[in-house]
Amino acid sequence: MSVAWWAWALVMLAVAAMLAVDLFLHRDDHVIGFREAAVWSGVWITAGLLFGAVVWWWQGGEAAGTYFAGYLIEKALSIDNVFVFAMIFTAFAVPAALQHKVLFWGVVGALVFRLAFIFVGVELLETFFWTAYLFGAFLVYTGYKMAFRHGEQTPPDRNPVVRLVRRVIPTDPRYHGGRFFTRLNGRRVATLLFVVLIAVEATDLIFAIDSVAAILAITTSTFIVWTANAFAILGLRSLYFCLAGLLRRFTHLHYGLAVLLAFAGVKLILSETPVGKLPVPVTLGVIVATVAVSVVWSLLATRSAATGATGFTSRRS
Repeated sequence: MSVAWWAWALVMLAVAAMLAVDLFLHRDDHVIGFREAAVWSGVWITAGLLFGAVVWWWQGGEAAGTYFAGYLIEKALSIDNVFVFAMIFTAFAVPAALQHKVLFWGVVGALVFRLAFIFVGVELLETFFWTAYLFGAFLVYTGYKMAFRHGEQTPPDRNPVVRLVRRVIPTDPRYHGGRFFTRLNGRRVATLLFVVLIAVEATDLIFAIDSVAAILAITTSTFIVWTANAFAILGLRSLYFCLAGLLRRFTHLHYGLAVLLAFAGVKLILSETPVGKLPVPVTLGVIVATVAVSVVWSLLATRSAATGATGFTSRRS
């Protein structure tokens, strides 16, 4: 799928405009309630669906189908991000009023990181056919880890990147409102909020690898892959505040996400065999069915349990 430069420019401008509006409306640090988060989740989901409709009108049903498949798989995997973000906020005791700011700038970093990963990944797949086998095997292994080793999560404050930042940049172990940097005794230092942001960005680097690889199993169109990532990630903050109090209910979701990653890995490997690429309707059906079954299974298994905001375990190692 060949896309003109102006289409890239328009999408980048639209994403930047939506981020600017979100930043302006949340310029005052305040606690995001469920109702506000639900409204914004509806806004971001509507934007993602409308863009899919534009792709359908512009490039046809097959391109739109690949976009929706990529959007759904990224949206499903982003739920696992919520578990880890909640763990980071709990570990660093981040005030509720400051969490949105961290997630906002975390999303901006995620968009940049994933754009770079997408172009590198597509170039590798199109230049060296055997990288499809490597990416596919990686996704299958990641799915295995998510299903059977989901409790092996390194504490955020022991993350190598976070520890490096604390060694290189003078850091004050306190929060100073919504500031990432402040001055103490005439010296400019990073605040604890900046350390939290680095922890979020570092974990998203790991998320980006398997998320991008999973969508590349569906299509190698850089435009479709990035837009599917972008519109799914734009709603990540609202999704977090919607689900933060319900995380304990999703006890079996990681099995569904593991199946999706393994499925994407197998699909990518098959694309370089005589079997070829699986039809887009099959891919969409597998994604929707897998997420639906794992969510319903989780809700039925925990229907009599109280829905607290903490007391969960991360689903990804």
